[in-house]
Amino acid sequence: MAWTQRTVERDGTRLVCRDWPGRGPDVLLLHGLAGHAGEWDGIARALSPRYHVVAVDQRGHGASERHPGDVSRAAYVADVVTVAARLGLHRPVLVGQSLGGHTALLTAAAHPGLVRALVCVEAGPGGDGPDVPSRIGGWLDSWPVPFPSRDAAARFFGGGAVGAGWAAGLEQRDDGWWPRFDRDVMVASLAENARRSFWQEWSGITCPTLAVWAQRGIVESREVDEMFVRQPGLRGVSVPGTGHDLHLERPDLLSRVIRDFLDEVTGTSS
Repeated sequence: MAWTQRTVERDGTRLVCRDWPGRGPDVLLLHGLAGHAGEWDGIARALSPRYHVVAVDQRGHGASERHPGDVSRAAYVADVVTVAARLGLHRPVLVGQSLGGHTALLTAAAHPGLVRALVCVEAGPGGDGPDVPSRIGGWLDSWPVPFPSRDAAARFFGGGAVGAGWAAGLEQRDDGWWPRFDRDVMVASLAENARRSFWQEWSGITCPTLAVWAQRGIVESREVDEMFVRQPGLRGVSVPGTGHDLHLERPDLLSRVIRDFLDEVTGTSS
């Protein structure tokens, strides 16, 4: 089942999407920082037989605008609203991983009438701390670009499905394989998360919500506990034997978890 490329523009910023065919309820997939829409291909393929699935290259990422003028959290949220409107998505379920999950939860809080349900994968409302931009910047600086091949990149990113998923986000140039994003744009996109937490927004979410965590993920247990306290109706699932990129490690398992939740909240049956 093949996807179709769709392009949406908001305030001069190009947003490129992968639109998977399907006649069921709408699902919008949001990748994490320095990621790309293709990370969701396995899960989109599993969901699309009975859901209409769209995966977005978020601003600054992939085939979308490389150097957007605004990388605030509000800009990312406004992009979700615009994509939903322009592609005719009716009350989509938002599914996001890492920073994409953070964007999804902020969208659900700010636009309760737009979002049918929310799935946060390895994401939460807690602030990441003032050192996160420098830490992420240092990690991006450690990439030995250009990579001589995609295989070499996949090995650098840890090999296996996770390494292949990250390597798939690179673009080939004359001298090798390069990231499809600007390092400084990525760091700037984390500025607000470094300054504050988003518990007020999390507490204001009214739609059905599922949180999925990895066994070796980045969301700390005290944050998980507080998420349940502030959202008593929260459904939570921990996926054993996985790390932060569990959507790449175990797309088969994660797609089943998401599909069961979607079937419940949308009334769709197999």
